[in-house]
Amino acid sequence: MKIIIIGCGKIGLSLVKQLTTEGHIVTVVDKNPERLKIALSNLDVMSVSGDGTSSATLRSAGIEDADLMVAVMDSDEMNLLCCVIGQKVSKCKTIARVRNPIYNSEIEFLKNELGISLIFNPEMAAADEIARIFNFPYATKIDVFSNRKVEMVHFRIRLDSQLSKLHIYDIKGKHKCNVLVCTVTRGDKTIIPNGDFVLEEGDRVGIVGARQDINDFFKQYGVGSKKVPDAMIVGGGKIGYFLAKKLIESGIKVKIVEADRSRCEFLAEALPEADIINGDGTDKNLLMEEGLGNASGFAALTSIDEENILLSLFATDHVKVKTVTKINRINFDEVIERLDLDSIINPNKVSNDLIIQFIRSVEYTKDSNIENYRKIGDDEAEAMEFIVKEGSDVVDIPLMELKKKKDVLICCITRDKKIIIPGGHDVIQVGDRVVIVHTTSDINNIDDILE
Repeated sequence: MKIIIIGCGKIGLSLVKQLTTEGHIVTVVDKNPERLKIALSNLDVMSVSGDGTSSATLRSAGIEDADLMVAVMDSDEMNLLCCVIGQKVSKCKTIARVRNPIYNSEIEFLKNELGISLIFNPEMAAADEIARIFNFPYATKIDVFSNRKVEMVHFRIRLDSQLSKLHIYDIKGKHKCNVLVCTVTRGDKTIIPNGDFVLEEGDRVGIVGARQDINDFFKQYGVGSKKVPDAMIVGGGKIGYFLAKKLIESGIKVKIVEADRSRCEFLAEALPEADIINGDGTDKNLLMEEGLGNASGFAALTSIDEENILLSLFATDHVKVKTVTKINRINFDEVIERLDLDSIINPNKVSNDLIIQFIRSVEYTKDSNIENYRKIGDDEAEAMEFIVKEGSDVVDIPLMELKKKKDVLICCITRDKKIIIPGGHDVIQVGDRVVIVHTTSDINNIDDILE
């Protein structure tokens, strides 16, 4: 696809890198020519220096022939205006980043009235992920499918776990757990395992199922699955605010430590149920005085990655607590991995996944629509959800007879309200929602899973 990115900040640049690896033709527009030169020096993309809200600039960038335009400038209003102008001079689809909480209740109205295809809020999307983790603290990451009916929970097998040395076929066969192990990351390699695969301590495992079945699985193997009763958040910015609101709504007690006094006043007014502490979140004595030693959940959400890493390591060293660390830069992901942090959230990556999911759903409409898409297993594997349409080659054939490509696993079938963890005798029907995991690079619709 021909895609125009308006704005070459952190999210814009991260998105450009992702889209170029996907094989799209990308043009980047930004007011700052020096920023374009430095940021795009090693990328095979075109650039245009100019105002993204100018129709002349958009025409110079090729808007009339573009398939998609993504506006990720600093201003929400400029992003919305850019999308409106883009649609006036072309027929391309448009995506806008809108971050101000005041627009949260207006998103559907803005999409419908302005004709914008997708509006996303990186901070709210990141807060959603963290909230899911605190509601399921053994997980390092949780992906949701089938309108949140199906979950893919990622976790690490810890020392002396009952899961260590376990054959995968025993999970459903001997122990009758209605979940499916879909990925195992061991070292730097992500594997789609078969039933003979033996789990080991240190493996990072992804399982799929309904939430209650996943809870039952963890109880079966002596793993806690109850949500944290309380959480401490360091950093009261947008993510901290959205997260606190979601945790309070789910019955979790929240304490926020924020250095800026005026921000604390806003938080105290907006979140009367939360305890707001005006202080330096990097002061370890303050954290302990405010109850870190008794906390069940801890989220490091300051604007500085290094601070967040140190805060989470300090929390882990001093108390048994579920930690989530916000990291914006992923240049040193291999180093960060060795630090053995609990759960890591990258808002840019969350946003990229949303946009890639949308692009793929637009691109590929042969026999099924991509409804959901996530990179998993250190980005070595993909989880994809399809709605199966008439004419698909996978319909009404027992799964044991489907000639699937290597390293493709059918994880789950949702039919009406029924969630099916499939076996060899199950079949896919028209209208089903099907979740697959694969490590190949050419799955664009459901029929692509076949050889």
